Amino acid sequence: MHPSRLIAMVLAAACSQAAQGAALKPGLWEMTSKVAAANPETMQALALAQQQMAALPAEQRSAVDQMLARHGVTMQLAEGGGVKVNFCLSKEQAENPRLPSGQPGQCTSTQTPVPGGLNVAFKCSRPPSSGNGQVIFEGDSGYSMRMNVDSTVQGQAHQMTVESAGRWLAADCGSTPPVQ
Repeated sequence: MHPSRLIAMVLAAACSQAAQGAALKPGLWEMTSKVAAANPETMQALALAQQQMAALPAEQRSAVDQMLARHGVTMQLAEGGGVKVNFCLSKEQAENPRLPSGQPGQCTSTQTPVPGGLNVAFKCSRPPSSGNGQVIFEGDSGYSMRMNVDSTVQGQAHQMTVESAGRWLAADCGSTPPVQ
């Protein structure tokens, strides 16, 4: 699964909880995600993607950053092979988040409330991928999530477990626009 698709899927799952009646704090959020387990080929591909991202020439990295910024997201490589994403939730989004309408991959998703969180599942048709997991909320200012993801890339099946944690940083988003 391409890292940008994974980020969109994780953001969508994290933001979807208010559709069930809970609310997050509006403002600037940070989410750190990392692949906790995968087959050796997937882990090798992810390590290579991390190296390539770190080695991008300044103008290419700037183009990636600008594309993400247009969608209200900033991204950094995190320690241990993960990705750290900052995003802004407007007051309206925080009170009633919806899954992003332009999800990559032609995806559908479901959320089922459970005590303290949500069970979440998604299925995408292009590229083929699916997953399920659970989001546990820490009040309105944090969450943790664990997702099992199956995908097919160039005819090869990939399975991975993604762990994410989100935390509220500030009421003021600064120059980061609300996530789209």
